[in-house]
Amino acid sequence: MDGRLKGEDEIDRYVTFRGIDCDGNAARVMGLIEQYAADHRYTSPFWDYFFKKRKPLSGPEPDDLFLIHTNINQIYELFQSAEDESALALLQWVEFNCC
Repeated sequence: MDGRLKGEDEIDRYVTFRGIDCDGNAARVMGLIEQYAADHRYTSPFWDYFFKKRKPLSGPEPDDLFLIHTNINQIYELFQSAEDESALALLQWVEFNCC
């Protein structure tokens, strides 16, 4: 294993985003955020605010990738505090390949 993700050599985000499941991977990141935010050890007023932005009372709903991109540092902090290396790796991959 050379440290690359499966199919990584086929990615060309600067031209077509071909071979990148940005929406699917963003959904995976959001699932992890939901999981950790529901855990009393990781709750904070920020996550209440974050989820209200995800489902606003008015205006368009932002997509998951946009919310991840605009709150990337807080998400890194959450995954770091949970010591979840696989979540951190997924977030870094999404940030590099999709944001």
